[in-house]
Amino acid sequence: MTRSEAVDTPDDGVLKTPDRLRRQASRLLSQLTTRSDRLITEGLAQADARKWHYAVLASLQDFGPGSQAALSGRTGIYRSDMVSVLNELAERDLVERAPDPDDRRRNVITISRRGRRHLRLLDKVLDDLHHELLAPLSPAEREEFLQLLTRLLDHHTSQPS
Repeated sequence: MTRSEAVDTPDDGVLKTPDRLRRQASRLLSQLTTRSDRLITEGLAQADARKWHYAVLASLQDFGPGSQAALSGRTGIYRSDMVSVLNELAERDLVERAPDPDDRRRNVITISRRGRRHLRLLDKVLDDLHHELLAPLSPAEREEFLQLLTRLLDHHTSQPS
């Protein structure tokens, strides 16, 4: 331990965060995002998946088949990254590609039967991970928290950049 660490560490060994930092919503959201991202990434990896896999499969299940461009718009995955995500999913038979009958230059992507089964598994994995993430909150608080986050995100994504 360096001299400065010894000076900054309280007698009980627990580092304290100044109240003014604990009152900054942006800092709290950033720190929670970091922890949430790690939890979800590691949890999905144990199920042999990534967040982008889940996003594409959920989009296909909820909105039906789509082009790579449509999937990019639905999921927020850059078009340049979408190709590799779809390649990974197609190699595992989780999606199917077929030429678009209206435009042979592009493909239509469809979730496969195996992809639907995998999505159900990932839904369960994510439910368990979110339960862990939100453990300190009651069910009512969890619902309110999600509503507040949604309202904030909707507000900031509807604003012109």
